[in-house]
Amino acid sequence: MTVALYSLTAVQVLGLLKNNTLTVEDYTLSLLDHIKERNNTVKAWVYLDPTAVLNQARALDQVPQDERGPLHGLAIGVKDTMHTKDMPTQFGSPIYQGHQSGFDSSAVAILRAAGALIFGKTTTTEFTVTNSGPNTTNPHDPNRTPGGSSCGSAAAVADMQVPLSLGAQTGGSIIRPASFTGVFAMKPTHNAISTEGQKTFAPTFDTFGFFARSIGDLQLLADVFALRDDEPPQEAPLEQVSVALIKTPMWGSAGPGTITAVNEAAKVLANCGARVEEVAFPPEVADVENLKRIQKIITIGEAEATFLREYRINKTDLAPEIRDIVENASNYTKKERVQASDTHANMRQIINSLAEKYSVILTPSAIDEAPLGLGDMGSPAFNTLWTGFHMPVINIPAFHGSHGMPIGLSLVAPRYRDQHLLKISQTIGEALTRNACKERI
Repeated sequence: MTVALYSLTAVQVLGLLKNNTLTVEDYTLSLLDHIKERNNTVKAWVYLDPTAVLNQARALDQVPQDERGPLHGLAIGVKDTMHTKDMPTQFGSPIYQGHQSGFDSSAVAILRAAGALIFGKTTTTEFTVTNSGPNTTNPHDPNRTPGGSSCGSAAAVADMQVPLSLGAQTGGSIIRPASFTGVFAMKPTHNAISTEGQKTFAPTFDTFGFFARSIGDLQLLADVFALRDDEPPQEAPLEQVSVALIKTPMWGSAGPGTITAVNEAAKVLANCGARVEEVAFPPEVADVENLKRIQKIITIGEAEATFLREYRINKTDLAPEIRDIVENASNYTKKERVQASDTHANMRQIINSLAEKYSVILTPSAIDEAPLGLGDMGSPAFNTLWTGFHMPVINIPAFHGSHGMPIGLSLVAPRYRDQHLLKISQTIGEALTRNACKERI
């Protein structure tokens, strides 16, 4: 049976392009045909110009073999918070409708230089702040949300409209949508990849990341973005892997699907030879209400400055939630911001030190399956803490809930151990999706 070109992973496509079995133009036509068939349902794109994409593809086909970049011809969707020189960048906001900056963000420029095909702009909530807005649907069930704020990027990869896409996470805007839509995703170490040229929310938390349909595809992007550990990661069979199962102080929010997925994953990994140990957060970080309050003080305080420009220019077109942030409706003081920042920095060191005692942390990616409806994109309860702790996270889409919707789990490593996390995620991901291991439980 012939496999549809649009369904191939990035690694598979790259192999065909490298040996000239496939042209970028033919690959692009397959993607565009699939998008045309599915776009009215999924609605992942806020901007897509098929003629411009085909022109890019034909130009890439003319590049001599020895001058082609490491991502030659791979189609990548770009979250519409990142500037693109040849496409509008509108941030999900009516204030910037039709806005075209004329330059690429750092990430987009790096991808173009690597030969990537910048396919189009994917939907986002308004400035990534609001928890609804786009009418993008979950490819597994159009009556459910794909999650946000990187809704279009997650949906496009899940629906095989592109093999790779870009996102940004302040709370859970990469990992949660990946869990809801059943794809792999990586939120690297904070500031390991430049966020220059993309709209900020809270710089202490904002992190660039990406979506894919395999760990190998995530690896392609990690390498192009020069993610490096101090020491090269070593191959480790599961028998040599120590897993810290951390339910986090947010565990009371976990739904039945996530509870089942976490427990099953722990059994699978133990059955496959890994040492799995349930570990609690130390007392300094274990108070759930205090942790949530500290996170909110920092993010809201930084966002107050971030959105002042839009507030001063056109506050009537800003979402009420964003106006409230700029007006400091929460009444946080500068003293509270200083205390929260200092306390959180200490928490970050405590949790990073805890992570260094294990090969990897296993923890929830989302409260449960994607909720019904498009008016609520879900909670980032299980994501924001790792974002603020600046630790790399990979979503593994290995489970399903009671309604048949995907449920992912997060693997977390210490800061700047991104390549280690990729390597161990490959091993653990295979174990969690390998039926033989599950059947021996």
